[in-house]
Amino acid sequence: MTSTDSPASTAQVGTDRASRYGKQLVSHLSRRSAGAWDDDSGAGWIDFGESRAELTAVPGALHIRLSATPDRVAAMEDVVGRHLVRFGARDELVVRWTRTDGTPGTIQRNDEGGEEGGEG
Repeated sequence: MTSTDSPASTAQVGTDRASRYGKQLVSHLSRRSAGAWDDDSGAGWIDFGESRAELTAVPGALHIRLSATPDRVAAMEDVVGRHLVRFGARDELVVRWTRTDGTPGTIQRNDEGGEEGGEG
């Protein structure tokens, strides 16, 4: 169960195709959960049950806000970030999370050895 009081992370992912990647991410991840994307507003959400991601396409970036239970924050950063990096491999997307308390979260990027997470 999530709420606005749940631990959260945010990521601002630089891309000129924010709406395209947001829509693709919601479509893919909502196959096993609930989710929706609105083309008109350039925003969407994915509800994983105990975690939720809210996405907003803004000029030059895709903004993601993730709410999760404390023991799932890092894992959910990795799930959302890893999929986005894979979809945006051609554009070399980097997802760098920041926790609401200001501490660094995980980082996902395409590296020669594969994606990585857990950096901070």
